Amino acid sequence: MSETVDERIARVTFTGDGLVAAIIQQWDTREVLMLGWMDAEALRRTLTEGRVTFWSRSRQEYWRKGDTSGNIQLVRGARLDCDGDAVLVEVEQVGPACHTGTRTCFDADDLEATRGPELPA
Repeated sequence: MSETVDERIARVTFTGDGLVAAIIQQWDTREVLMLGWMDAEALRRTLTEGRVTFWSRSRQEYWRKGDTSGNIQLVRGARLDCDGDAVLVEVEQVGPACHTGTRTCFDADDLEATRGPELPA
């Protein structure tokens, strides 16, 4: 017997504000597209409607990606991380994912992290 949507959502560890980080990834290339926030209802809508829905912290309202821009995200899968405090949503991205018009929100600034030591042979 498979879990219901409500049982799956009950496994999520939401923040004190009732939110969970949602990492959005292109399903076939594994390219990380963006990060958004979901509450239980946004996650329910995402899992049941097949389109990604977020909770806008600034506007305090739901927004379904692409409703105004046409750059929709079609859900292809979703996973919960080992701690239950982040969701990975695998999507088919139609158009740019970022509000700036770029494919991904992670192509602007390179923080140039120091490279770690080499692994032993």
